[in-house]
Amino acid sequence: MKSIIANTDEHHLAEAVARFQAASNPVALTGAGVSVGSGIPDFRSADGLWTVYSPDEYATFDVFMRTPAKAWELYRAMGKILLGKKPNPAHHALAEMEHAGLLNGVVTQNVDNLHQLAGNKNVIEIHGDHQHLQCVQCESVIPVREEHYQAGDIPQCSSCAFPLKPNIVLFGEAVRSLGEIYELIFSCDLLMVIGTSAQVYPAAELPLMVKQNGGLLYEFNKESTVLSAADSVSSRRTDYFFRGDVAETLPMFVRGLVGR
Repeated sequence: MKSIIANTDEHHLAEAVARFQAASNPVALTGAGVSVGSGIPDFRSADGLWTVYSPDEYATFDVFMRTPAKAWELYRAMGKILLGKKPNPAHHALAEMEHAGLLNGVVTQNVDNLHQLAGNKNVIEIHGDHQHLQCVQCESVIPVREEHYQAGDIPQCSSCAFPLKPNIVLFGEAVRSLGEIYELIFSCDLLMVIGTSAQVYPAAELPLMVKQNGGLLYEFNKESTVLSAADSVSSRRTDYFFRGDVAETLPMFVRGLVGR
């Protein structure tokens, strides 16, 4: 594993750039860390939502079906956090890569829509999105409105009057677009792992699939993860580890890729 810190390790950076440019199907896997620079804390962090709203108590599909009013306490809190947030330099760097033909897709565990706002077109949201409400009974979907986060009433489906929930994957629900994700990953020869600990399945298996197929892993995180901090060098899977704030390391890497 080659460790690269912003504004240092020019030799390793040049090597990483050259190997990236030789890849035929580079893909990015992103997690909560990519959106921290936009003012969205990781829900699992010390100041995250899970410290106030226990996932087992508020974020399961069973809780929504039994007590939608309680589930909506979490949804409103989450919606207020996401409201009005803008992409940060990490999002813009990935959008620039796609526009330059250097990135073939983004698989994200985030529900904040910031990749799309930055300009990425090929985004697969494994956990859904918080910009729409869905009816689990008749499957209708509507755009979320700010008043949904302010009102005390539970939004109801206009077609069947069933309580609506944000179009996100709750604990106990299947993740989204897994077939499409696997199709992208099967042909991926370089995966960028960005702002994620790579421990929650099924997203956690994607880096392993790429390595098993002989691909490269480029990791962008503040701290080492299970991919880059294994007990022995032989079991580490990350090829290039960009240590630091992804809002700094990703733009640095893109500058090397596009030659500016």
